[in-house]
Amino acid sequence: MRVVGVIEYGGPEALQVVEIPEPHAGPGEVRIRVHAATVNPTDTFTRNGSRAKLLEQFPPPYVPGMDVAGVLDEVGPDVRTELVVGDDVMAIVLPSGSHGGYSERLVVPVESVARTPAGASYAEASTLPMNGLTARMALDMLGLRPGQALAVTGAAGSFGGYVVQLAKADGLRVLADASPADEELVKALGADVVLPRGDDIAERMRAVEPSGVDGLADGSVQNELLLAAVRDGGGFATVRGWKGPSERGITIHPVFVREYGKEQAKLDRLRQQVEEGAVSLRVARTFPAHEAGEAHRTLEAGGTRGRLVIEF
Repeated sequence: MRVVGVIEYGGPEALQVVEIPEPHAGPGEVRIRVHAATVNPTDTFTRNGSRAKLLEQFPPPYVPGMDVAGVLDEVGPDVRTELVVGDDVMAIVLPSGSHGGYSERLVVPVESVARTPAGASYAEASTLPMNGLTARMALDMLGLRPGQALAVTGAAGSFGGYVVQLAKADGLRVLADASPADEELVKALGADVVLPRGDDIAERMRAVEPSGVDGLADGSVQNELLLAAVRDGGGFATVRGWKGPSERGITIHPVFVREYGKEQAKLDRLRQQVEEGAVSLRVARTFPAHEAGEAHRTLEAGGTRGRLVIEF
């Protein structure tokens, strides 16, 4: 079967189509015939060697990809599930070695899989698992109550956009940042207040919420520049492992989505929220598997709104 991966680390041109043996589902697992795999910034770390220490125990190719959509085509022994062969499904993937989402066929734990939202294409559905669960995890860790104020940076991005929509569904008041070009998009996602992005965003947020927001989800990875926006004793969710130092009793919550890798009920709830219209799926562009390098090149050039998707 075909996968897209790297034999030697490098730039986007290092990605190539490689033939490897077809996997089969074991106990507790299912296999997906993948039709779409989303391209995320974390995928570039597998490609460029940033994760080399974690991968040195495996032989190449090293295959990126943390979320997919396709058709369930094999159920392993002793698997208890309502899913059946032929179902359209999506899954979060925890890559290791040649096991990654950029694959024609992929074996994953059954707890990592849910049906795709009704009416969604494979490309659209593939954008939901990793970023949607990351957003859900950030909100769960912050633990805010309806009516409380949440700030979101990087709100036009996939993580930030999902945080905005899920936060509104949770009954929160949402302050978000945006460039002038993204202001209407972020408003459409549901933000109550949209502020100009920049290094002074914390000051702008304080002008709206003088006591500080109750929680902040940092999709723009501005870290300590944003602490001033958070009230004493509030919460700060970070997606790149930043741990502080904190101040004024603010709790830092590093969000590692691998911990939600088998949260099937939460993934299925995201499906329901798409079907209810509370969450939207945004695809910027699709690429055939042999153009995966161009997908990475486009991602790294910046400015993409919505997700880039590789199709098999």
